Formats: sequence, structure tokens, C-alpha cells
Amino acid sequence: MHKGYRNKSRKRHRKKARDKGLGSIEKFLVDYKMGDKVDIITDPSKHKRGMPHRRFHGLTGTIMNQRGRCYEVQVKLGNSKKLLIIGKEHLRLNNASLK
Repeated sequence: MHKGYRNKSRKRHRKKARDKGLGSIEKFLVDYKMGDKVDIITDPSKHKRGMPHRRFHGLTGTIMNQRGRCYEVQVKLGNSKKLLIIGKEHLRLNNASLK
């Protein structure tokens, strides 16, 4: 039985009192290149544009391509690889790739 796309995601999709509001514009100014490693951290206030399913929150993937204002991100989940279409506001550059 289907109970909704954000079912059982109360702790995952919660913002602290300091983080409420529109947030930083820097998220929208970042341009990712093919091959960049990114962390998928969903922004619960932006749920219309390219928000991934809760099972992908916290995973690291690789940028494969750009599709409109979203990006194609390849993620390894178990023994398979998934190709996700995710908006910019739900992505962050991986700290390991910055070093």
C-alpha cells in the first residue's frame, strides 16, 4: 500500500530553526562538471524540483550529465548503479574530492 513519496522521512527532511527561510543563493550558482563527486543532501523546503527519494539521502554519486536545470547523478546502491535526476539545491560537492 502506497503512503506517499515522503513517508517515514520526518527526521531526514527536517530543518533547524536557524536554517528556515530561503537559504543561500550560492547553491544555485554552483556549476558542476561531469565526473564531479557530489553528496545528495535533500533540501526539504524545495520539494518540487528534482528532489530525490529518501533512500538516496546521504549517498555520494558522480555527475554524469546535465539535464535542463537538473543533473544526472549515478549512485551505487547495493550491487546496482542507479541514474538519478536531481536538482542543484539537493547536491553538495564531496569534501574528499576537494582535497
